[in-house]
Amino acid sequence: MIVTYYGKQFFKVQLGDTTIAYNPISKESKHKASRFGADLVLSSLRHADFNGVEQCAYGEKEPAFIQGPGEYEVGGIFIKGFGTETVYEGEKKINTVYGMMFEGINLCFLGSLSSSDALSREVREGLGEIDVLFVPISGGDMLVPADAYKLTLALDAKVVIPMDYEGSKGMLEQFIKEGGGNAEKTEKFTFKKKDLDGKEASIVVVEGV
Repeated sequence: MIVTYYGKQFFKVQLGDTTIAYNPISKESKHKASRFGADLVLSSLRHADFNGVEQCAYGEKEPAFIQGPGEYEVGGIFIKGFGTETVYEGEKKINTVYGMMFEGINLCFLGSLSSSDALSREVREGLGEIDVLFVPISGGDMLVPADAYKLTLALDAKVVIPMDYEGSKGMLEQFIKEGGGNAEKTEKFTFKKKDLDGKEASIVVVEGV
């Protein structure tokens, strides 16, 4: 599996011939948009910063698009979306936390989670045993680094990938400090299921393109 970061909460996840996009940045956003073809797009929040599905179309093929709570199956990929209350740019909204099982690897994407209290026991149980956790650490409307790392431990994730810290001075450094000061930094995070064995809340910083 290969994970690439495009800023904010925009990730590309590739395994074999399948490409998945999380929270692509729309052209209408003030943040830099990037473009690539995807088979599946997941959007956690109805906002231009996170729902640029048009950026992931290629040729005549349109990607499958998932936005909101529910259970989904697309080409053998199983997704559970859990609705959580949040605040973004001062407005109350519904954020969707996604759990996705992809070739035996359980990915959890928290999206624009503003409080760990928003994750009920039912949601935590529904997410199952998490291999890779994507967590926002920007503070403000979203989790601050200390709370983000505590949540990582509570969810018992093997690997955690921080996101949405650009423009929030010192947030990444603070998050790494919360994790004991150790982090793997890489342009792209490439791994297999067996590489995650024995890991506990290991921080991987995907530095972006």
